[in-house]
Order: sequence, then structure tokens, then C-alpha cells
Amino acid sequence: MSREKRNIEFDQSIEEKEKSLSLRDLVDGNILTRKAVLKQSRFILLLVLIAFMSIANRNHAEKKVIQLNQLQRDVKELRARWISTSSELVKISRQSEVRELVNSYDLGLEENLDPPKKLIQTEE
Repeated sequence: MSREKRNIEFDQSIEEKEKSLSLRDLVDGNILTRKAVLKQSRFILLLVLIAFMSIANRNHAEKKVIQLNQLQRDVKELRARWISTSSELVKISRQSEVRELVNSYDLGLEENLDPPKKLIQTEE
């Protein structure tokens, strides 16, 4: 009978030991062999998977933000280039600039000094 009491006491001490949580158990890895942890292994695996997915999602989002900033810089640069090209085109298309270009290439063209005339169709 005394042995049974000792076994019972020993079994209770094991249960108490399993219930107590210490830093040493965590560092040794003994906490991973407990029944409660083993029962929750699928849940823990799910949490780890969610953590990895969260990290991957954050990295992907940061790459997209960097790409978006680069595209915005490119748009600003192209807009500035378009404005300068447009203003240069307006300058070149002025009548005085066209006259100077024609004279510089000696094309033999002359400027019409007569004002334009309006053509009117008369009814017959």
C-alpha cells in the first residue's frame, strides 16, 4: 500500500512538473515535449505559416512601393521633357523662325508680303 501511495505521489509530482513552466524548460526544449504543446502543434504550425506569409506580404508591399516611387519619378521627368519639347516646337513654328531656317538652307523660297485674300462664291 505504501508503494501505491508513492507511485501516486510520484505521478502527481510529474503532473505538477508538467503544469509548471520555467525558463529552463523553454531553453532546454522540454516545453515542446509536453502533451499540451503536442496537442496544439497544428495550431502552432498555422501561426508560423501566417507569420511567414505576413513577412512575405510586407516584403512584396515594400517592393511595390519602391517601384511606384520610381515610376512617379519617371513620370515627372517625362512630363518635364514633354514641356520643354513642346515649348521648343512652338518656338520653331513661329513665322520668323521658319523664315530664318528657310533663308539658312537657301531653298529659294520667298515670303509672301501680300495679305491673304478671302474667296467668296457668288450665286448664279
